[in-house]
Amino acid sequence: MSSTGVEIERKYDVDEGARMPDLTGLPRVVAADEPNGFDLDATYFDTPELTLADRHVAVRRRVGGHDAGWHIKWPPQAEGRTEQQFPLGGEEVPAEVRAALAELVGDAELVPIARIRNHRVATVLRDAAGGALVELADDHVAATDLLHGVERRWQEWEAELLDAGSAGTAADRAALLDAIEERLVAAGARPASSGSKLARALGVSGR
Repeated sequence: MSSTGVEIERKYDVDEGARMPDLTGLPRVVAADEPNGFDLDATYFDTPELTLADRHVAVRRRVGGHDAGWHIKWPPQAEGRTEQQFPLGGEEVPAEVRAALAELVGDAELVPIARIRNHRVATVLRDAAGGALVELADDHVAATDLLHGVERRWQEWEAELLDAGSAGTAADRAALLDAIEERLVAAGARPASSGSKLARALGVSGR
């Protein structure tokens, strides 16, 4: 069985060694959990011609963290990006994933195109009721472009809305992310130059 949710997040480029600032005291933010470090290891799949990437769709098998499994990230929408998750299973693309992609790739072969290993230090920001507003991720990434044998390394930050932060209106969500962004930019962050880790792993922008 699959599950579907909407991922609303912002990504930032930072210099190697950058330190995440304290974000308590922002509107709605009254506390921060202790940072939690863990490792993620994802293999991304596509046709050799990058049919999915050209349509802003990403397919991966990721282990580690709280959501290990197969994921399909559908094209960005006006607000956020729909993500479909399937059980972890084996290393071959599951039939359920292929079925979800059938209109895009038909019976075309899906091959590994990138491997992204990431040491993530995550901090959850909470509101006055203890609700989880945002997960801040300090990511140290080692990515391999499997089509060309190129490895790239970088550090980036992410701010992703959680349940309490996703409530309310689009304006409410934007205001929260804007306030966080102001603090992150003051600490040296820059809006991400690539639309996703996969795009950066492949050395392209806009995907």
